[in-house]
Amino acid sequence: MKTDFKFSNLCGTVYRKGNLVFTPDGNSILSPVGNRVTVFDLVNNKTETLPCENKRDIRRLALSPNGNLLLSVDELGQTLLINFRRRTVLHYFNLKDKVRDIQFSPDGKYFVVALGRNIQVWRSPGYTREFAPFELHRKYSGHYDDITHISWSPDSRFFLTSAKDMTTKIFSVNPIEGFKPTTLTGHRYAVVGSWFSKDMRAIYTVSMDGAICVRRFRPHAVEEDLTFGEFPRDEDGDLVRTVWITTERHYAMQNAKVQSAAFSWATGLLVLGFTNGVFGIWEMPDFNMVHSLSISRKKINTVAINPSGEWLAFGSSALGQLLVWEWQSETYVLKQQGHFYDMACIAYSGDGQYVATGGDDAKLKVWNALSGYCFITFTEHTSAVTAVHFSKGSQVVLSASLDGTVRAFDLVRYRNFRIFTSPTPVQFTSLAVDPSGEIVCAGCQDSFEIYMWSMQTGKLLDVLSGHEGPISGLAFRPDGLSLASCSWDMTVRLWDVFDRSKIVERLDHNHEVLAIAYRPDSKELCASTLDGQIHFWDVLKASPTGTIEGRRDIAGGRKANDRQTAENSTSGKCFNSLCYSADGTAVLGGGNSKYVCLYDRQSNILLRKFQVSQNQSLDGVQEKLNSRNMTEAGPADLIDSDGIDSDTEKHVDRSLPGVKSNDKSNRVLRPEVRTRDVKFAPTGRQWAAASTEGLIIYSLDETLVFDPFELDENVTPETIQALVRNGDYLRALVNAFRLNETYLIRQVYAAVPPTDVQLLTKDFPEAYLERLFKFIASVMETSQLLEYHLHWVSGLLSNHGTFVKTRSVKLQPVLRMLQRCILRMHQDIGTVCDKNIYSLDYLLVQGKRVQENEQESDKKVTMDDVLAASDDEDESMDVDASQVSVHA
Repeated sequence: MKTDFKFSNLCGTVYRKGNLVFTPDGNSILSPVGNRVTVFDLVNNKTETLPCENKRDIRRLALSPNGNLLLSVDELGQTLLINFRRRTVLHYFNLKDKVRDIQFSPDGKYFVVALGRNIQVWRSPGYTREFAPFELHRKYSGHYDDITHISWSPDSRFFLTSAKDMTTKIFSVNPIEGFKPTTLTGHRYAVVGSWFSKDMRAIYTVSMDGAICVRRFRPHAVEEDLTFGEFPRDEDGDLVRTVWITTERHYAMQNAKVQSAAFSWATGLLVLGFTNGVFGIWEMPDFNMVHSLSISRKKINTVAINPSGEWLAFGSSALGQLLVWEWQSETYVLKQQGHFYDMACIAYSGDGQYVATGGDDAKLKVWNALSGYCFITFTEHTSAVTAVHFSKGSQVVLSASLDGTVRAFDLVRYRNFRIFTSPTPVQFTSLAVDPSGEIVCAGCQDSFEIYMWSMQTGKLLDVLSGHEGPISGLAFRPDGLSLASCSWDMTVRLWDVFDRSKIVERLDHNHEVLAIAYRPDSKELCASTLDGQIHFWDVLKASPTGTIEGRRDIAGGRKANDRQTAENSTSGKCFNSLCYSADGTAVLGGGNSKYVCLYDRQSNILLRKFQVSQNQSLDGVQEKLNSRNMTEAGPADLIDSDGIDSDTEKHVDRSLPGVKSNDKSNRVLRPEVRTRDVKFAPTGRQWAAASTEGLIIYSLDETLVFDPFELDENVTPETIQALVRNGDYLRALVNAFRLNETYLIRQVYAAVPPTDVQLLTKDFPEAYLERLFKFIASVMETSQLLEYHLHWVSGLLSNHGTFVKTRSVKLQPVLRMLQRCILRMHQDIGTVCDKNIYSLDYLLVQGKRVQENEQESDKKVTMDDVLAASDDEDESMDVDASQVSVHA
C-alpha cells in the first residue's frame, strides 16, 4: 500500500475571519480559512485549498493585479509570499506588528501595509526566490488611532488611509510638487472606508454611523472640479491653492452600524455591510439606492466586489458564511456555510463521490468529494449529530443524534423519509447499517442498550441488552453476519442479529473501549482502548492476534492552561476513531491531538504520522510553551489586548441587579486541535478527518516522476514509440506500464484504434490489469472520449471477468474509483439531457422529416427515370420498325 498521502483539500469551513479577495479575472474568490487559503472557482464549481500554512489565523490577504503574487498575513504579522500560479511559498517575512490592512497598487509595483497607526510602503517582490525580496520604500504616520482601511488611486500615485480617529488622510508614494499630505475630517464615528472616484475628481468616505461624504477637489474659492494629481498654476507660474470640499453628505439608515464597505471603479457602486446582516447597494455620486437585502442573522464582516462589478462577495465570521451575489439578476452565485460548531462525524458514500458530515450544531451536510461544495444541508435534528452512515446504493444517508432519533434522508428527493425512535427517550451516540441496507442499529449512552429497526417499515425489531456502560461504537461485519459493539464496560460484544439463540461472543479488554472497526474481508476486528492501545482480534476464533502500543504516537502538544508538560500529561493519549484501509493492509487512527497515525497491520509498526494543523491559534499545537506569554491574568494568547477580535455585544452587562457574575457563555476560549473521526475512501486513494478546522482530505500524491515496474534495459521511450509506429499496440502499452511514465501511457492508449480495442483487451496481461483500470479512471475524469473509454472497460471486464471476480477484494478500490467516474459522467450527461429534452425531441423529429423527404425525393427520381426509359424504348422500337419497312 502506498503511504505518500498529502494534503488535498479542506471542506466544511468556507470562511473564518479576514478579508475576501477576487482574482483579476473575477471568476474565483480567495477566502481565509483558519491559517489556510481556499480558492472557490465560481465558474467551474470547484474548491481548492492552498497547501501552504501560516503560523496563526490569517488576518489579511492581498493579491497582485496580475494574479501572480499572494500575500497572506496572520494575526501577529507573519507574512507568506506565495506564487499563486504555482501554489508555492517564495518567502517568509515578519512585519513585527498586527496588520490592519494591506493592498497592492493598481500597477503592481508597490504594496502598502497598515501597522497600528503607522503606514509602510514596500516594493513588490519578484516571482523567484531571493535573499531579501521585501524592500521598504517609505514610512508614514499621522493618525491618532488604529487604521481601518487603505485604498489606492487609479494611477497608483496616491493612497487613502482611514482610521478610528474619524479622519481620512491622503498620502503620495513619492514626493510630488504641489502636494502635501492632506487630512479629511467631518465624521462623528470611526471611518470604515474611503475611495477615489475613477476620474479622481472626488473622494467617498464612509463612517460606522452610515454617513457618506462626497468630497471634491477644487481651487480655493472656485466652484470648479479638478482632477486630483494635476496641480494648476497661475499666470506667474505659481501653484494655485487647492482644497478638498465636502459637497454632499448622505446617510444610509439601516438601524445598525456599518461593519464593512467596498467600492467598484467599474460600475461606480458602493456596497455597505451592516451589523444586523443587511447589505445595501448605492450608485455614486448621486447616492441612488439600487437595492438592499438581509442575508444573515449576524454582522457582515467583509465585502468584496469583482473587477467587472457584477458579483458581490460577503463573509460573516460568526456563522461561517460565504455568499456571492449577482446584483443585476438578484441571484446567488455561491451560498456556502460550514458547521457552526465542531464537526463530529463523517462517512463516505459507497462510490466515494459524496462525504456526509454531522456536527454539534445539529446539522447534517453532504459534500461533493470532487468539487468540495456542500450541496444539501438537513436541519431536522434538534441536538448534536453523533454518527452518520450511508446505506447500500449511496442514495440514503442515516444520522444518529443526541435528540433521541435516528433519521434517514433521501439524496434523490432531499427529504427525511424515516424517523427511528426508541420507546423511552435516550441519547444515541453510535450507528451501524447492515450491508443490505435493511437493518439499522444505534447504541445509546444512558440506558446502555442497542436498538434495532427495519429500514423498510421503520418499526423497532429488537433491543440488545448486556452492556454495563455507554455504547461507544457499532460496526456490522462487511458480510453482514454479525454486529460488533464496544462499550465503556471494557468489552466488545459480537451479536448475531438474525439468530438470537446463539451465544453472544464477549471480547474482554483491560480498559474502556472507545472505537472498533472491521477489516474489509470480515476476518479481523480492531478496537482502541483508553490506555492508547489498538487490539486486533480474529473474528472466527475470538482470539487476540496482535496489539499496537500507540500512546506515544498519538500524544499531542501542551495546552495553554496545562500545568504539566506534554510528555507528562495523560489527557488525549488514545484513539477515539479507527478505520481500515480499502485493502485492509493498514489502520488509520485519530484522537484528541494534532496527529493522525497510519499503521501497517502485518508488522504493527507506524508507517506515517500526519499533523492535521500547524495553526498556533489552536490550543494543543505547540509542544512547549513560552514562559514570556504567561501573565498574572493568565496566558497572553487568551487576552484580547487591542479589541480587534472582540464583539461589543458580548461585553454588554445585561445581568440583573445584585448578580455578581455575567453570562458564562460569553467567555472566549481558544479551540482545541483534535480529530473526532477518520475515514478511508472506498477507492483507497484518499482519507478524510473531521478536525477542529473542518473536513481535511488527504490524497495520494500523483506527481511521482519515475516509478518503474518490472523494468529491463530494452524498455525505453524510443522503443515504445517505435512499437506504436509499427502497429504493435499491445507490446507498446505493456512496456509503457512497465516504464510507468504517464505521458507515454497516454500516447500509447490514445493511439490504439477503436476497432482494435476488443482484440487488444483479450490478450492484455492480467498482471497489469489493475494499473490499466486505475489509468482509465484517472483519464476519464478529464477526457471527453467517453465511448472510447467505455469500450476499454467493457472489453476488459468481459474478457477478464473471472480474474476480476477472484481478486475482487484487492481490485475493489480501483473498481469503485472506476464506478464513481462512470456514475459522474452518467449524471452529467443525464443533467444536460434533462435540461434539453425538448430541444433533443425537436432535433430528432427534424431528422426524421429530413430522412422522409429524402426518401420521397428518391422515389420521385426513380419514377421519372422509369418513364424516361420507357420513352427511349418506344423510340428505339419505332426506329427498328422503319428500318424493317425500308429493307422490305
